[in-house]
Amino acid sequence: MSHTDPINWSPESWKLRPAAQGISYPDTAALAAAEGTLRSLPPLVTSWEIERLRAEIAEAQAGKRFILQGGDCAETIADCRADLIANKLKILLQMSLVLVHGMKKPVTRIGRFAGQYAKPRSSPTETRAGQTLPSYFGDLVNRAEFTREARTPDPRLMVSAYQHAAITLNFIRSLVEGGFADLHHPEYWDLSFFSHASLSPGMRAEYQRMTANLADGLRFMEALGERAVDDITRVEFFTSHEGLNLYYEAAQTRRVPRREGHYNLTTHLPWIGDRTRSADGAHVEYFRGIRNPIGVKIGHAAAPDEIASLCDRLNPRHEPGKLVLIARMGAAKVREALPGIIRAVGERPVLWMCDPMHGNSTTTAKGVKTRSFDAILDELEGTAGVHEQSGTFLGGVHFELTGEDVTECIGGASGITEADLSTNYVSLCDPRLNYQQALELAFLLARRMGRLA
Repeated sequence: MSHTDPINWSPESWKLRPAAQGISYPDTAALAAAEGTLRSLPPLVTSWEIERLRAEIAEAQAGKRFILQGGDCAETIADCRADLIANKLKILLQMSLVLVHGMKKPVTRIGRFAGQYAKPRSSPTETRAGQTLPSYFGDLVNRAEFTREARTPDPRLMVSAYQHAAITLNFIRSLVEGGFADLHHPEYWDLSFFSHASLSPGMRAEYQRMTANLADGLRFMEALGERAVDDITRVEFFTSHEGLNLYYEAAQTRRVPRREGHYNLTTHLPWIGDRTRSADGAHVEYFRGIRNPIGVKIGHAAAPDEIASLCDRLNPRHEPGKLVLIARMGAAKVREALPGIIRAVGERPVLWMCDPMHGNSTTTAKGVKTRSFDAILDELEGTAGVHEQSGTFLGGVHFELTGEDVTECIGGASGITEADLSTNYVSLCDPRLNYQQALELAFLLARRMGRLA
């Protein structure tokens, strides 16, 4: 066994541990067949891409870089469409350009796509009109329709999800290699409704000035030593998803030539959810053995000593670029809960990120799940302030967003109210920021973080 491998670990050792949010497949023969198929298929990402991201996360830990992570709450197979994928890339590009200008440091873009097909749920079952069925856990596990057949976990969906993730990745790489993300031509990134969306005139003018003056941005990026101008004509994209379904993750976990240890080759950055981070659970057991950088979501109820111990279990050698702690505590809790966790983690090498989405979900009187732009912004402000007071720094953000003109979150310059939610509410799981709200947050965050730079 390689000296870098954890003791008594294998890609299957998680099966001996209790699994929160565990998936129970009634057809065990179909499950074994699906696992075998996934093991035989080519990997979705490469180990050198993973190592590149680890290096960039290490730079972000040192304050030399910022991480922008964003995308759908849960991808659907039906949304594997060219226009939707391109629009998600565009909004991340636009947001990153705003952050680069405001913070004067390079930004790494990580999409919640090409694998974000599974979603944890607060209850394993759902009841409608007296009928109780399994909850919808995403297209990697079952289907959204409220029928017994659709809601029964189907292992064949893992192979279908892999295929659609491969299609998505192929399209993303083709766009990037074809110059879609060329920093010299940000005008190509404008979304179709940019000119007529209800974007405030001031914000539109500021963004247009920024793109028109991009040559200056390229010069300061070169001065920062990011790369020579001739070398930054294209932007890198990395992928991420929650590693909820461990059958899927383990089946694509393997050794690669000329490298030590095991890599999860379904994605560059898998993360553990707040519901599945038990130190003795199946997810931590699996994640402790892979070489990928890994994220951990942390809610407001997390005990500081528990998080410190988790850091040691997931990154026992204290390797830079390995561990990302993603606080998702809610605007009302973050100022109280986060300082103690920061103190407990101490000098351990972690990248601190903020997910201001999941702690700020509310339900309207009509039963519609939504999130408030003001609460999201407040949690970002509170998190940045806590790090400033603690002598640490916020190194990244994690948003649920879309490049589409949806009406799922209320507030912001868009003026979306509860009455507007039914206009274009598309998400099957959690509400996402639309294009305008996401870009507005990028401006506000860039101004806030720029003052700290």
